[in-house]
Amino acid sequence: MRLFVAVYPRPESVDHLVAQVARLRVTAAAAAAGINVRLAEPAHLHVTLAFLGDVEAARLVEVESALGLAAERFRDGRDASPRLSLGGGGRFGQGRSTVLWVDLRGEVEALHVLAGLIRSRLSHGRLPCDDRPFRPHLTVARPGDRMDPADVEADRASLDGYEGPSWPASELVLMRSHLGGRPRYERIAAWSL
Repeated sequence: MRLFVAVYPRPESVDHLVAQVARLRVTAAAAAAGINVRLAEPAHLHVTLAFLGDVEAARLVEVESALGLAAERFRDGRDASPRLSLGGGGRFGQGRSTVLWVDLRGEVEALHVLAGLIRSRLSHGRLPCDDRPFRPHLTVARPGDRMDPADVEADRASLDGYEGPSWPASELVLMRSHLGGRPRYERIAAWSL
């Protein structure tokens, strides 16, 4: 099973972002030119806290236990879920691997703490976990090299001025991804924050 751990923004925050993305060049100009820039499906918009990759089904109970302990430790001493908003923009990669994303604002340090707890618990259990530095973001498009870099940069600059509504990160979710032409995600388990 290919697994990852995430928090999901509220539907109203997703709707607000989708309206912003509809005004970007990766949407309008690309569609007019017949270019597929691989826009993220609104239902799939999430912030990945840890990517586990392929995990044997027999170890799912261990994964769930590690995540439950991380969520419990994160909740200890907190009065409320961290409040976040989507805002600002950025770009990863070059050429074929160019990704356009939206940043997070608000109590982002709490996400760093949560991601650290998750990765620590997974490591303690000798479970797989990506070791790349945590950079909280929400991917909105994968234009790759199908669009002029100046258009992608213009969209990144446009997202810099974007500020979405605030939402509480109230749930940690373990997801399974199914790859293919149209990737889909399956909710495996969740813990309150």
